Amino acid sequence: MAKSDYYQILGVSKNADEREIKKAYKRLAMKFHPDRNPGNAEAEVKFKEIKEAYEVLTDGQKRAAYDQYGHMAFEQDSMGGNADFSDIFGEVFGDIFGGGRRQRANRGSDFRYNMELTLEEAVRGVTREIRIPVLDECQACHGNGAKPGTSSIKCPTCQGQGQVQIRQGFFAVQQVCPTCHGQGKVVKEPCIKCNGHGRIKKSKTLSVKIPSGIDTGDRIRLSGEGEAGEYGAQAGDLYVQVQVRKHPIFEREENNLYCEVPINFAMAALGGEIEVPTIDGRLKLKVPPETQTGRVFRMRGKGVKSVRSGSQGDLLCRVVVETPVKLNEWQKQLLRELEESFGGPSGNQNSPRLKSFLDGVKKFFDDLTS
Repeated sequence: MAKSDYYQILGVSKNADEREIKKAYKRLAMKFHPDRNPGNAEAEVKFKEIKEAYEVLTDGQKRAAYDQYGHMAFEQDSMGGNADFSDIFGEVFGDIFGGGRRQRANRGSDFRYNMELTLEEAVRGVTREIRIPVLDECQACHGNGAKPGTSSIKCPTCQGQGQVQIRQGFFAVQQVCPTCHGQGKVVKEPCIKCNGHGRIKKSKTLSVKIPSGIDTGDRIRLSGEGEAGEYGAQAGDLYVQVQVRKHPIFEREENNLYCEVPINFAMAALGGEIEVPTIDGRLKLKVPPETQTGRVFRMRGKGVKSVRSGSQGDLLCRVVVETPVKLNEWQKQLLRELEESFGGPSGNQNSPRLKSFLDGVKKFFDDLTS
């Protein structure tokens, strides 16, 4: 089945910058995250597609390769790790014309660990201990698979070449040695602890330092902390993928934080002071008289410090004027008197938006009848 275009998956243009891609990813990741869609297999598949598209399009080298070759750029990776065209030609024509080479021990696989953080942890930074199952290098034989005190020997079948020559008609064909599987050497006395594999299954605990300002979609690379390579080859890397949980008060967009602040209509009309939360504590917000619902107050430097540039974001507080509830008769009477002082329900001297609305409605109906 053909894969969908990465740009279409995220809903961005091919000229989209990293900021647009990240914003699109965050929106879609929140929508299709498995935690928000329990038991929904389609949402899980969609989430994986979104994740894959994001990881490619935010990596400069991968994106350049994708723009030039499409999904074919990564199909070669799945065949041989870091294969290029010279590797492919070497494997195909080298076997036929006798130009084969010894197969290298495979580098260990990369691992991914999904880490969920609270907003406070992401903003301030935190050190977390994680425990992961891995194939680690055998400490008894140091990864070579041979019993301590012994060593591997040259393969007697291929004489250390890693390949053997087989005649097929007029051609002499090179094939991977069936004895050493291309390594050029064999273990005569295998290590008892790892049975000659050079690696053992174990769990290891790592201390991961999460920098302040990290956000959903960011990842931390721990070099060499993935799976151990075969026979002492280079270990893979561990990637810690970050997901920040939804916060009950704040919403984050890049380095800015947003929150809604409800106020009663008396404060909205007369002005006053109200206590608002920040990620570091509490602050007083001065509300000027005649404040309308929806007005946004910016508190500079009270947002998130960027993990990349170090710049500090802001906290933006959106005021919502709340209609009072559970009024007693005396309070209702006071409101009726206040309404009368405004000139009744249609009085607009103190309500400029109401006047503008009523004028617009009148013009609308006048136009219909004219």
